[in-house]
Amino acid sequence: MTDGNADFAPKTPAGGHPEGDAPEYDDTAIRFLEALWGEGFLSPGGPDEVRRVVADIDFAGKQVLDIGCGSGGITLFLAREYQPAGIVGFDVEQPVVDLATQRAAEQGLMDRARFVRGAPGPLPFTDQSFDLVFSKDALIHVADKEALFEDIFRVLRPGGRFAASDWLTSHDGEPSAAMRDYLAAEGLSFGMASARRYEAAMEKAGFTDVRTVNRNAWYRDVARAELERLKGPLYGPVAAAVGADYVDKNIRTWSAMQRVLDSGEHCPTHLFGTRPDA
Repeated sequence: MTDGNADFAPKTPAGGHPEGDAPEYDDTAIRFLEALWGEGFLSPGGPDEVRRVVADIDFAGKQVLDIGCGSGGITLFLAREYQPAGIVGFDVEQPVVDLATQRAAEQGLMDRARFVRGAPGPLPFTDQSFDLVFSKDALIHVADKEALFEDIFRVLRPGGRFAASDWLTSHDGEPSAAMRDYLAAEGLSFGMASARRYEAAMEKAGFTDVRTVNRNAWYRDVARAELERLKGPLYGPVAAAVGADYVDKNIRTWSAMQRVLDSGEHCPTHLFGTRPDA
Protein backbone atom coordinates (compact mmCIF):
# COMPACT_ATOMS: atom_id res chain seq x y z
CA MET A 1 0.00 0.00 0.00
CA THR A 2 0.96 3.65 -0.29
CA ASP A 3 2.67 5.73 2.35
CA GLY A 4 0.14 7.16 4.79
CA ASN A 5 1.56 10.64 4.24
CA ALA A 6 1.12 10.58 0.48
CA ASP A 7 -0.73 13.68 -0.69
CA PHE A 8 -3.07 12.20 -3.25
CA ALA A 9 -6.63 12.88 -2.15
CA PRO A 10 -8.08 15.05 -4.91
CA LYS A 11 -9.52 18.49 -4.58
CA THR A 12 -12.73 19.79 -6.07
CA PRO A 13 -13.33 19.46 -9.83
CA ALA A 14 -11.56 21.57 -12.41
CA GLY A 15 -12.24 25.28 -12.51
CA GLY A 16 -10.58 28.68 -12.33
CA HIS A 17 -9.42 29.83 -8.89
CA PRO A 18 -5.87 30.85 -7.93
CA GLU A 19 -3.80 28.44 -5.93
CA GLY A 20 -2.76 29.35 -2.40
CA ASP A 21 -3.31 28.64 1.28
CA ALA A 22 -7.01 29.50 1.01
CA PRO A 23 -9.35 26.93 -0.55
CA GLU A 24 -8.96 26.73 -4.30
CA TYR A 25 -12.74 26.60 -4.58
CA ASP A 26 -14.08 29.36 -2.34
CA ASP A 27 -17.49 31.01 -2.55
CA THR A 28 -16.42 33.20 -5.49
CA ALA A 29 -15.16 30.22 -7.50
CA ILE A 30 -18.29 28.23 -6.73
CA ARG A 31 -20.59 31.06 -7.83
CA PHE A 32 -18.61 31.60 -11.03
CA LEU A 33 -18.47 27.94 -12.06
CA GLU A 34 -22.10 27.29 -11.22
CA ALA A 35 -23.12 30.30 -13.29
CA LEU A 36 -21.31 28.67 -16.22
CA TRP A 37 -22.15 25.00 -15.67
CA GLY A 38 -25.30 24.90 -13.50
CA GLU A 39 -26.07 24.75 -9.79
CA GLY A 40 -23.90 22.18 -8.05
CA PHE A 41 -21.75 21.54 -11.14
CA LEU A 42 -18.11 22.65 -10.93
CA SER A 43 -17.03 20.86 -14.11
CA PRO A 44 -18.44 20.92 -17.65
CA GLY A 45 -21.17 18.93 -19.32
CA GLY A 46 -23.90 18.96 -16.68
CA PRO A 47 -26.15 15.93 -16.17
CA ASP A 48 -25.77 14.73 -19.76
CA GLU A 49 -22.03 14.15 -19.44
CA VAL A 50 -22.52 12.39 -16.10
CA ARG A 51 -25.09 10.10 -17.73
CA ARG A 52 -22.53 9.21 -20.41
CA VAL A 53 -19.94 8.22 -17.80
CA VAL A 54 -22.33 5.93 -15.90
CA ALA A 55 -24.37 4.70 -18.87
CA ASP A 56 -23.71 1.00 -18.23
CA ILE A 57 -23.65 1.10 -14.40
CA ASP A 58 -26.41 -0.51 -12.32
CA PHE A 59 -26.77 1.55 -9.13
CA ALA A 60 -29.53 -0.56 -7.52
CA GLY A 61 -28.53 -1.57 -3.99
CA LYS A 62 -25.03 -0.14 -4.46
CA GLN A 63 -22.87 1.91 -2.10
CA VAL A 64 -21.21 4.70 -4.11
CA LEU A 65 -18.28 7.05 -3.50
CA ASP A 66 -17.98 10.33 -5.43
CA ILE A 67 -14.36 11.56 -5.17
CA GLY A 68 -13.93 15.33 -5.43
CA CYS A 69 -17.64 15.96 -5.03
CA GLY A 70 -17.39 19.76 -4.95
CA SER A 71 -20.62 21.51 -4.04
CA GLY A 72 -22.58 18.31 -4.40
CA GLY A 73 -24.51 18.74 -7.61
CA ILE A 74 -23.37 15.50 -9.22
CA THR A 75 -23.57 13.47 -6.00
CA LEU A 76 -27.16 14.60 -5.45
CA PHE A 77 -28.00 14.09 -9.12
CA LEU A 78 -26.78 10.47 -8.88
CA ALA A 79 -28.70 9.97 -5.62
CA ARG A 80 -31.90 11.36 -7.13
CA GLU A 81 -31.79 9.89 -10.65
CA TYR A 82 -30.10 6.51 -10.06
CA GLN A 83 -31.20 5.84 -6.46
CA PRO A 84 -28.25 3.86 -5.09
CA ALA A 85 -28.54 2.41 -1.60
CA GLY A 86 -26.21 5.19 -0.45
CA ILE A 87 -23.72 7.68 -1.84
CA VAL A 88 -20.86 9.51 -0.12
CA GLY A 89 -19.44 12.69 -1.60
CA PHE A 90 -15.83 13.27 -0.57
CA ASP A 91 -13.76 16.43 -0.86
CA VAL A 92 -10.80 18.02 0.91
CA GLU A 93 -12.24 21.55 0.97
CA GLN A 94 -14.70 22.51 3.71
CA PRO A 95 -16.68 25.26 1.92
CA VAL A 96 -17.92 22.93 -0.81
CA VAL A 97 -18.71 20.11 1.63
CA ASP A 98 -20.75 22.50 3.78
CA LEU A 99 -22.70 23.72 0.75
CA ALA A 100 -23.28 20.17 -0.50
CA THR A 101 -24.61 19.09 2.91
CA GLN A 102 -26.96 22.07 2.98
CA ARG A 103 -28.27 21.20 -0.48
CA ALA A 104 -28.80 17.55 0.46
CA ALA A 105 -30.97 18.70 3.37
CA GLU A 106 -32.90 21.13 1.17
CA GLN A 107 -33.57 18.41 -1.41
CA GLY A 108 -34.62 15.80 1.13
CA LEU A 109 -31.75 13.47 0.26
CA MET A 110 -29.99 13.16 3.62
CA ASP A 111 -31.21 9.58 3.97
CA ARG A 112 -29.31 8.58 0.83
CA ALA A 113 -26.46 11.08 0.42
CA ARG A 114 -23.85 12.37 2.84
CA PHE A 115 -20.70 14.42 2.46
CA VAL A 116 -17.32 13.92 4.07
CA ARG A 117 -14.37 16.28 4.25
CA GLY A 118 -10.94 14.73 4.68
CA ALA A 119 -7.35 15.93 4.66
CA PRO A 120 -5.22 15.26 1.58
CA GLY A 121 -3.82 11.75 1.77
CA PRO A 122 -5.31 8.26 1.58
CA LEU A 123 -9.09 8.15 1.36
CA PRO A 124 -10.63 8.07 4.87
CA PHE A 125 -12.66 4.90 4.25
CA THR A 126 -12.14 1.28 5.24
CA ASP A 127 -11.14 -1.41 2.78
CA GLN A 128 -13.87 -2.67 0.44
CA SER A 129 -16.43 -0.05 1.47
CA PHE A 130 -17.99 0.72 -1.93
CA ASP A 131 -19.49 -1.03 -4.94
CA LEU A 132 -18.83 1.93 -7.25
CA VAL A 133 -16.28 4.74 -7.20
CA PHE A 134 -17.11 7.73 -9.38
CA SER A 135 -15.27 11.00 -10.02
CA LYS A 136 -15.87 13.94 -12.33
CA ASP A 137 -12.84 16.00 -13.34
CA ALA A 138 -11.24 15.95 -9.89
CA LEU A 139 -8.40 13.41 -10.18
CA ILE A 140 -6.44 16.01 -12.16
CA HIS A 141 -5.52 17.52 -8.79
CA VAL A 142 -3.59 14.36 -7.84
CA ALA A 143 -0.01 14.13 -9.11
CA ASP A 144 0.60 10.56 -7.88
CA LYS A 145 -1.74 8.59 -10.11
CA GLU A 146 -0.25 5.27 -9.03
CA ALA A 147 -0.96 5.88 -5.33
CA LEU A 148 -4.40 7.22 -6.14
CA PHE A 149 -5.52 4.13 -8.04
CA GLU A 150 -4.09 1.79 -5.40
CA ASP A 151 -6.33 3.54 -2.89
CA ILE A 152 -9.40 3.55 -5.14
CA PHE A 153 -8.85 -0.19 -5.69
CA ARG A 154 -8.56 -0.64 -1.91
CA VAL A 155 -11.94 0.91 -1.09
CA LEU A 156 -13.78 -1.00 -3.84
CA ARG A 157 -15.41 -4.32 -3.07
CA PRO A 158 -14.57 -7.34 -5.28
CA GLY A 159 -16.50 -6.93 -8.50
CA GLY A 160 -16.77 -3.20 -7.88
CA ARG A 161 -16.64 -0.67 -10.70
CA PHE A 162 -14.70 2.53 -11.27
CA ALA A 163 -16.19 5.09 -13.65
CA ALA A 164 -14.88 8.63 -13.99
CA SER A 165 -14.06 11.58 -16.17
CA ASP A 166 -10.85 13.55 -15.82
CA TRP A 167 -8.66 16.11 -17.58
CA LEU A 168 -5.67 14.43 -19.23
CA THR A 169 -2.86 15.39 -21.58
CA SER A 170 -1.94 13.69 -24.83
CA HIS A 171 1.59 12.82 -23.62
CA ASP A 172 3.79 12.63 -20.52
CA GLY A 173 6.68 14.70 -21.85
CA GLU A 174 7.38 18.37 -21.27
CA PRO A 175 4.25 20.48 -21.81
CA SER A 176 4.17 22.72 -24.84
CA ALA A 177 4.49 26.48 -24.45
CA ALA A 178 0.75 26.76 -24.97
CA MET A 179 0.09 24.21 -22.22
CA ARG A 180 2.45 26.02 -19.85
CA ASP A 181 0.55 29.23 -20.56
CA TYR A 182 -2.75 27.49 -19.85
CA LEU A 183 -1.55 25.92 -16.59
CA ALA A 184 -0.21 29.28 -15.44
CA ALA A 185 -3.54 30.91 -16.28
CA GLU A 186 -5.47 28.28 -14.29
CA GLY A 187 -3.18 28.65 -11.28
CA LEU A 188 -4.58 25.43 -9.80
CA SER A 189 -2.92 22.32 -8.39
CA PHE A 190 -3.12 20.36 -11.63
CA GLY A 191 -1.19 17.10 -11.99
CA MET A 192 -2.03 16.20 -15.58
CA ALA A 193 -0.97 12.92 -17.20
CA SER A 194 -1.68 10.88 -20.33
CA ALA A 195 -4.25 8.14 -20.86
CA ARG A 196 -1.33 5.71 -21.14
CA ARG A 197 -0.18 6.60 -17.62
CA TYR A 198 -3.70 6.36 -16.20
CA GLU A 199 -4.21 2.96 -17.79
CA ALA A 200 -0.85 1.70 -16.52
CA ALA A 201 -1.58 2.98 -12.99
CA MET A 202 -4.98 1.28 -12.97
CA GLU A 203 -3.61 -2.01 -14.25
CA LYS A 204 -0.76 -1.93 -11.73
CA ALA A 205 -3.30 -1.41 -8.93
CA GLY A 206 -5.13 -4.55 -10.08
CA PHE A 207 -8.00 -3.21 -12.19
CA THR A 208 -9.26 -5.22 -15.16
CA ASP A 209 -11.41 -4.12 -18.10
CA VAL A 210 -9.46 -0.85 -18.11
CA ARG A 211 -10.74 1.51 -20.78
CA THR A 212 -10.35 5.21 -21.64
CA VAL A 213 -12.42 7.35 -24.01
CA ASN A 214 -10.96 10.62 -25.30
CA ARG A 215 -13.53 13.44 -25.09
CA ASN A 216 -11.41 16.20 -26.62
CA ALA A 217 -13.62 16.62 -29.70
CA TRP A 218 -16.68 17.12 -27.50
CA TYR A 219 -15.17 19.61 -25.06
CA ARG A 220 -13.27 21.51 -27.73
CA ASP A 221 -16.59 22.75 -29.10
CA VAL A 222 -18.28 23.08 -25.70
CA ALA A 223 -15.42 25.20 -24.32
CA ARG A 224 -15.55 27.49 -27.33
CA ALA A 225 -19.25 28.09 -26.64
CA GLU A 226 -18.51 28.66 -22.94
CA LEU A 227 -15.94 31.31 -23.86
CA GLU A 228 -18.39 33.08 -26.14
CA ARG A 229 -21.01 33.09 -23.39
CA LEU A 230 -18.49 34.54 -20.93
CA LYS A 231 -17.62 37.30 -23.36
CA GLY A 232 -21.27 37.91 -24.25
CA PRO A 233 -24.54 37.27 -22.41
CA LEU A 234 -23.02 35.90 -19.21
CA TYR A 235 -20.50 38.70 -18.73
CA GLY A 236 -22.81 41.23 -17.09
CA PRO A 237 -24.67 38.99 -14.64
CA VAL A 238 -21.59 36.99 -13.66
CA ALA A 239 -19.48 40.14 -13.23
CA ALA A 240 -22.21 41.51 -10.96
CA ALA A 241 -21.93 38.37 -8.82
CA VAL A 242 -18.14 37.86 -8.66
CA GLY A 243 -16.58 41.03 -10.10
CA ALA A 244 -15.41 41.98 -13.57
CA ASP A 245 -11.75 41.27 -12.77
CA TYR A 246 -12.59 37.68 -11.89
CA VAL A 247 -14.54 37.18 -15.10
CA ASP A 248 -11.77 38.80 -17.15
CA LYS A 249 -9.23 36.47 -15.54
CA ASN A 250 -11.31 33.46 -16.53
CA ILE A 251 -11.81 34.72 -20.07
CA ARG A 252 -8.03 34.70 -20.36
CA THR A 253 -7.93 31.21 -18.86
CA TRP A 254 -10.58 29.87 -21.25
CA SER A 255 -8.76 31.45 -24.19
CA ALA A 256 -5.53 29.70 -23.17
CA MET A 257 -7.42 26.43 -22.61
CA GLN A 258 -8.99 26.64 -26.06
CA ARG A 259 -5.55 26.63 -27.69
CA VAL A 260 -4.52 23.36 -26.02
CA LEU A 261 -7.92 21.82 -26.70
CA ASP A 262 -7.62 22.74 -30.38
CA SER A 263 -4.10 21.28 -30.53
CA GLY A 264 -5.28 18.05 -28.86
CA GLU A 265 -2.82 18.33 -25.97
CA HIS A 266 -5.65 18.80 -23.45
CA CYS A 267 -7.81 15.65 -23.46
CA PRO A 268 -10.86 15.36 -21.20
CA THR A 269 -11.26 11.58 -20.93
CA HIS A 270 -13.64 8.98 -19.53
CA LEU A 271 -11.98 6.26 -17.41
CA PHE A 272 -13.30 2.79 -16.56
CA GLY A 273 -12.11 -0.26 -14.66
CA THR A 274 -13.27 -3.18 -12.53
CA ARG A 275 -11.91 -4.75 -9.36
CA PRO A 276 -11.93 -8.49 -10.06
CA ASP A 277 -14.19 -10.75 -8.01
CA ALA A 278 -11.21 -12.65 -6.68
